[in-house]
Amino acid sequence: MTLPRIKIFSRTASGRLDYIAGIILGDILGLQWEVVTDRRRVGKSPAINYSSTTIPGAFRINPDTLLFENGIRRRDVVMSSWQGLPVFFTSGEGGEIPFDIFAASFYLITRYEEYLPHNADEHGRFRASSSIACKNGFLDKPVIDLWARQFARVLLRKFPNLVFRRNEFRAMLTIDSDQPFAYLGKNFIVSMGGFIRDVADRKKDASDRFRVTRHEIRDPFEVYDYILDRITASGTEARFFFPTADHSRFDKNPSWNSGEYRDLIKKISSKYECGIHPSYYAAEKPELLRKELARLKKITGTDIRSGRFHFLRLFIPRSYRNLMRCGITEDYTMGYPDEPGFRAGIARPFFFYDAEGDEQLQIKIFPLQVMDATLYQYRKLDPETAGRVISGLIAETRKAGGIFISLWHNTSLLESAEWKGWRTIFENMLEEQRT
Repeated sequence: MTLPRIKIFSRTASGRLDYIAGIILGDILGLQWEVVTDRRRVGKSPAINYSSTTIPGAFRINPDTLLFENGIRRRDVVMSSWQGLPVFFTSGEGGEIPFDIFAASFYLITRYEEYLPHNADEHGRFRASSSIACKNGFLDKPVIDLWARQFARVLLRKFPNLVFRRNEFRAMLTIDSDQPFAYLGKNFIVSMGGFIRDVADRKKDASDRFRVTRHEIRDPFEVYDYILDRITASGTEARFFFPTADHSRFDKNPSWNSGEYRDLIKKISSKYECGIHPSYYAAEKPELLRKELARLKKITGTDIRSGRFHFLRLFIPRSYRNLMRCGITEDYTMGYPDEPGFRAGIARPFFFYDAEGDEQLQIKIFPLQVMDATLYQYRKLDPETAGRVISGLIAETRKAGGIFISLWHNTSLLESAEWKGWRTIFENMLEEQRT
């Protein structure tokens, strides 16, 4: 049986409309679709009328101007409600849904508001509290997916022959190895400086540091066997991100020339995909990004296609432009450091659209929903409360048929006094996301 192709009539061609129609109608709903600007081409096909023109029998959406503009303009966002969901860019009478789903989804998924003037945090990052999702209480919901599902129900009443895709829930664990070792892999000056400080402070660490470097005892940060065992037992999909930066105030990773560090990267990259974890300063310096990427490629002996910026330092759109120029085709940075939730309003991968340059970039974004440090360091949650937050995000992602992506660090799984109880939360999450 040939499935019907839905036509979208627009009086003006728009790359923005093509982009967001591809996500909502194609990626989420699984429909065949086409944008047409000639009314005669609508024919007898199921049609969405995205204009002020009258087209008998078509499904009418009153368009906002956003998808027909160029560049960035300040927008007034006024919230409303539809089918129990928060919506904005509401439309006048005559539309079959009360808001412009295409424009609202475009605004969220492109991170349009992050192009506008905002109060950045101390690391230059866009704050979750500055987002319309956080201000209006829907950061914990993948509203684009939920809008699309309600949209499908209304479309089906008008066009009963439409067949929609059933999206299946997936989960992916991602590990950032900011400090894979406490003592190993440091250059001589850094190691000696640490040893002298430990001795001066009369810490037991001085003895441990010496014994680890002589390979008499295991480095206290080495929990990768535990992580790999849990991945295997749960059957979860996984990605690892490794830094190869030079030492700095914010970058504490081992030297990329360290034999122990190279061995660790080779061991893990032989089993799971590994990506670059660009340094704090590489987020703004493309030359550092290229240098660090070349180092990781040399260690693994393979091409590197994915990355996640250290400290989640994401600067839209230049971060994505820089990654793409270096050959990175997948990015995993799209999440807030200070709040869990759906930063782009969606629970599935998508190609990034540069709303400033008005072009789709050939880099796929894998948005994350939660990071361990967000719950512990920013939100100051105890493990039990953090577990409930994670469960809620898994439930919302499952409802949307999306992909739940969590970010953990090896240092949060040490069973240290600081992170006591978090291994249990980690293991519970792996179990919950598989059922």
